[in-house]
Amino acid sequence: MTTEPIRVLVVEDDPVAADAHVLYVNRIPGFHAVGKAHSAAEAKRALDRTEVDLLLLDLHLPDGHGLQLARTLRAAGHRTDVIAVTSARDLAVVREGVSLGVVQYVLKPFTFATLRDRLTRYAEFRTAAGEATGQDEVDRALATLRAPSPAALPKGLSGPTLERVTRTLRDAPPEGVTAAAAAETVGISRITARRYLEHLVTTGRAARTPQYGHVGRPEYAYRWLTSNT
Repeated sequence: MTTEPIRVLVVEDDPVAADAHVLYVNRIPGFHAVGKAHSAAEAKRALDRTEVDLLLLDLHLPDGHGLQLARTLRAAGHRTDVIAVTSARDLAVVREGVSLGVVQYVLKPFTFATLRDRLTRYAEFRTAAGEATGQDEVDRALATLRAPSPAALPKGLSGPTLERVTRTLRDAPPEGVTAAAAAETVGISRITARRYLEHLVTTGRAARTPQYGHVGRPEYAYRWLTSNT
């Protein structure tokens, strides 16, 4: 018996990000992006003509907040599940989203691996059926939606400094930034900046390009990968 793929509508106002999210969804077994919408109005029209199981919903849309769209859809009888995609970190928004059926949050910027993990967990949650035998079974079903604890950073790296280096890299020009330039911006040593930049490269969030013409140890430019947006 062939299981039908989970149908996903990507709702994202940035066309480049929307295209990237569609590609991401279609790379994950068991999921199929049925389309994309760049506004709340487009999303409503798409839902009226297409069967959708899951909204990958950006919360900041040009014609309203994503949670307002979720509220409108619930009032109209749409039972589509929602995974919110946002750069906002306001926990009040998270609480409101839970009341509207938002089953997961994905914070921007994110990698393909992060989205794959969230969607895989959502798919496992959807397969739960029948009557639970007890509290433990209910707890296990709900636990599938929760992401595992983030992996510890390599020894010597701190979360706040990594956040500052990441922000510096994201704000850098297209050609990227050197470890020396990042160090000056963040206020750390060049060696320390290079460690953080190399960590971002290792985890797939940044790319490293050699700069030619330097004497001695080669210099590198680091740039943020736009597919993380």
